[in-house]
Amino acid sequence: MSATPERQVRQTPSDIRARKGGVPVACLTAYTTPMAKLVDRACDLVLVGDSVGMVLHGLPSTLGVTMEMMILHGRAVARGVERACLVVDMPFGSYEESPQQAMRNAARLLAETGCQAVKLEGGRHMAETVAFLVARGIPVMGHVGLTPQAVNALGGYKVQGRGADAERIADDAAALADAGAFAVVLEKLPESLGTRITQTILVPTIGIGAGAGCDGQVLVVDDMLGLFSDFRPKFVKRYEEMGEAAGHAISAYADDVRAGRFPAPEHGFSD
Repeated sequence: MSATPERQVRQTPSDIRARKGGVPVACLTAYTTPMAKLVDRACDLVLVGDSVGMVLHGLPSTLGVTMEMMILHGRAVARGVERACLVVDMPFGSYEESPQQAMRNAARLLAETGCQAVKLEGGRHMAETVAFLVARGIPVMGHVGLTPQAVNALGGYKVQGRGADAERIADDAAALADAGAFAVVLEKLPESLGTRITQTILVPTIGIGAGAGCDGQVLVVDDMLGLFSDFRPKFVKRYEEMGEAAGHAISAYADDVRAGRFPAPEHGFSD
């Protein structure tokens, strides 16, 4: 009689929080089941980011992303995740009005996707909402620095936290940690500020363009795989150029079809 396969141990928000100061946390985004399966094999955190609006839906920013979109992609990713901690972004307009609004929508995300936590953007002004959610059993990941949902107020996707603005962002991160966030994303900050915040707050920092001093790192998976060759943020390391390879494969297919080389006899069925 064969032994029962050992079940994978699922990472939880508490496990991620306990990684503070330890082995850095590896996180990537995912928006589909096949990609989620690949990311889940190697990463500690899988994030269904509202970046899905720009990456998969062609939107100019994340502002047009809806709850329905996040639930759709959250469900798809949940089907592919067995061991990593799964976090889903709360889209713009779903939590800013009040803690009660945030509670309704966060509860819906957890119930309808099977995720373990939600992520929301904003600093001190969101601390009350974070505390409200955490007190009611919803783990929250914070996000400060460049917050894409506030791109219009910030004047574009530029580096934050330079000069006098550094103290504001450091205070924002501390406020979220004090409110009960289990981790805080630091986006597009000077490396020295990312390191200082990491050394100051008691929960892990997950950097994206905030330097190597953070407790972990996150990237949009499509960026690091090179699926979009025309978009190259400075903070992204390209591990592959899959977009270029896919383009060559698609061109070869189209050429074969037009030249009558595909399908060949081995691709057909006999009588």
